[in-house]
Amino acid sequence: MEIPQDRLYSENHLWVKKKRGNNVLIGLTDFGQLKLGEIIDIELPDEGDEFEKDEVFGSIESSHGVFDLVAPVSGEVIEINEELLDAPDLINEDPYDEGWIVKVKISDPDELEELLTADEYEEITAGEEILTEEEEFDFEEEE
Repeated sequence: MEIPQDRLYSENHLWVKKKRGNNVLIGLTDFGQLKLGEIIDIELPDEGDEFEKDEVFGSIESSHGVFDLVAPVSGEVIEINEELLDAPDLINEDPYDEGWIVKVKISDPDELEELLTADEYEEITAGEEILTEEEEFDFEEEE
């Protein structure tokens, strides 16, 4: 399992990579995509949409069900990865590059300090197992 050092992480298995200015890319971690299994559909916000930290901004449908994407930071969507609309399995194939989800202009850069470093994220995932389809899944399932 890969956990790049150049990103920050949320407990909801999303990564955040700083770009120029107050822009960040957000995507699903390698661990998150392994837990979800085969991703078959994704619902993304529209460019210009704004959301607050810990708010649902989209969803991913996988072989295990439909799960919410919970915002690791507050901000405005300035770009979505439109390739995911036709090929959501890019997240499974390349979660850290081609499989990024949204580019966001963050409204509160201090929120980045609340995210986990790669080492901290590795610690919290170390005790978790990748589940098979027969086992219970513990992502927040959409209601």
